[in-house]
Amino acid sequence: MANVSQTMSSLSTSTSYSVLKNASRQKPASVPCASKVNSKSSKVFSTTSKSNLIKQYSDSHAVLVGRQSQRNSSRCEAQNNQVTAVAVDAVEEAEMVVREDLRNVAIIAHVDHGKTTLVDAMLSQSKVFRDNEVVAERVMDSNDIERERGITILSKNTAVTYKGNKINIVDTPGHADFGGEVERVLNMVDGVLLLVDAVEGPMPQTRFVLKKALALGKTVVVVVNKIDRPGSRPEYVLDNTFDLFVELEATDEQCDFPLVYASGIAGIAGMEVDKMADTLEPLFDVIMNCVPAPKVALDAPLQMLVTNLDYDEHKGRIGLGRINAGRVTQKMNVQVGIPDEASRNAKVGELFVYNNFIRTNVEEVSAGDICAFSGIGDVMIGETIMSTGAVPLPTIEVEEPTLRMTFQVNTSPFCGQEGKFVTSRNIRARLMRELERNLALTVEDGETADQFIVSGRGALHITILIENMRREGYEFCVGPPNVILKKTDHGTLEPFEEAVVEVAEDYSGAVIDLLSSRKGMMLEMNSCDTQGQCIVKYKIPTRGLIGLRNQILTATRGTGILNTIFLEYGPWAGEIKSRENGSLIAYDTGSVTAYSLFSAQERGQMFVKPGDQVYEGMVVGLYQRQGDLKVNVAKKKAMTNVRSNKDATMVLNEPKTMSLDDAVEYLNGDELVEVTPLSIRILKNPKMDPKLMRRQ
Repeated sequence: MANVSQTMSSLSTSTSYSVLKNASRQKPASVPCASKVNSKSSKVFSTTSKSNLIKQYSDSHAVLVGRQSQRNSSRCEAQNNQVTAVAVDAVEEAEMVVREDLRNVAIIAHVDHGKTTLVDAMLSQSKVFRDNEVVAERVMDSNDIERERGITILSKNTAVTYKGNKINIVDTPGHADFGGEVERVLNMVDGVLLLVDAVEGPMPQTRFVLKKALALGKTVVVVVNKIDRPGSRPEYVLDNTFDLFVELEATDEQCDFPLVYASGIAGIAGMEVDKMADTLEPLFDVIMNCVPAPKVALDAPLQMLVTNLDYDEHKGRIGLGRINAGRVTQKMNVQVGIPDEASRNAKVGELFVYNNFIRTNVEEVSAGDICAFSGIGDVMIGETIMSTGAVPLPTIEVEEPTLRMTFQVNTSPFCGQEGKFVTSRNIRARLMRELERNLALTVEDGETADQFIVSGRGALHITILIENMRREGYEFCVGPPNVILKKTDHGTLEPFEEAVVEVAEDYSGAVIDLLSSRKGMMLEMNSCDTQGQCIVKYKIPTRGLIGLRNQILTATRGTGILNTIFLEYGPWAGEIKSRENGSLIAYDTGSVTAYSLFSAQERGQMFVKPGDQVYEGMVVGLYQRQGDLKVNVAKKKAMTNVRSNKDATMVLNEPKTMSLDDAVEYLNGDELVEVTPLSIRILKNPKMDPKLMRRQ
């Protein structure tokens, strides 16, 4: 170890982080962009020092280096020859061209690690907006739900110009439930910016997106973001990031990642923590020098894989993707198809590219660039737009869903009063439209004609769909979330997830009790940092996560943060009780009165307030004991012998306002959520209560 220490101390200050780590682990490394980045703009290892380091340690690791080199050569070959599946004759005749004026990069990270804020700063410093233009915060989050929740749900494209070069930027979601969006867009880019919070370090979704990027051979640039955040610990974050690369079996070239420190909200970046520039210019330099330029065949037949869809009221359906080979022009006759199936003829209408946050109409787009087109009304994600002489590219594959919910026609006493689209035909048509762009979603017919089984990556994935539908005027009911099980020769398998909880030290015991009670198995518990925050990591069945988030918030006084990611399918963990308390159920239909609510609130936590309309069978509160209890919250006070000041002495507790997410997590097996454009109600499933069904 003394020799290793001497070697590390003799390295230049421009040495990349992974080389230092590799030296301590006696593992040689190579830098993919060392020949392009100078010592002032990137932390790369010099060729001479690298050769000496490899010579010093190659004897003890010859087998490892040989295996890695063989795997590196195959991956590099696949990465450098991105024009795949083109007809053999066309490839031989076409000349491969490197487009040095273009870079395609995606920004990937865990939720709330600053992706969209960093894109805002990149757009601002690229002079995309006028000096007097009013620009909204997180301008890429154009969806209303994205702005309300503060998360990115849909991947979006933009482009900036830097020193005469065009950089296509794809902003991706950070939540695990929307991982299908990330899997789609990685096909369009040559490299990724992996953002890691300078305090939290790699989180569950960081592992997921990095695994996908490494598997596709993408160049990864690590950006330690929020470097100016209180409690920042860049060394700890880099250690854990490198360990994550090693755990995911990254190659030597991938482990030797370029490194940039940045603060998206301040718009600054630098190659060292104590030498930050006043702008993001160091980050732009690393993108231009380390992310490979597209290597394409401009004269080959057209090939373009559709990876996203949009809609315009005047232009109709708009397809978006990257041109892998050839050129596309307006009014061009093309073919549309997928592998092993007959293609159909079509004609491209208008053609667009992304320039400075604006979708610009152009006449022609060449291979390597990302563009959008109209005119093909039936185009689908995963199809290939091609010309004569080319064959379709492989379709986009995403991971299977792990959770399902039942959508059905609203049959409550208040059905049809608030919604515009209420029939099974309306609901089916809307779900079919969602399948066109949401590849991680599946829809199946239910037990009856008015039921549909919708499967997705998680509860949030499906509740976002529910929220969009209710805002569009749909009215329907949804059942409780259920995990998707697999039957094998070895028994029943269920999905397990990795749950990471950030919690204050004072509340760590309560969180551990909650996770353990839901069949969780502790994987790791890190010591608390200077801010008194601990990180607890568990392997837990997906069933155990249903309703857990609210319980953690309650146990930690609103300070606990739960993050999850799908891990694997494993043996059935046994029975899990998600909710021990019963429900308070309305006894009669009518308007809630303060008189009746005053006595009912002693039974538990109420969900309604005076003046709300309720019906028989509707859940109006959480019972403080097991089992359900019917209460009459619509009872009016008799008008005989009334004292004038009696009502003034009534003190009502504040009711709990149930959001859509809260209502879905609350559900038991015999309950439904009634979703309308104006209301969210919980009710007992009439089909499981024959008496209630007869009354309705």
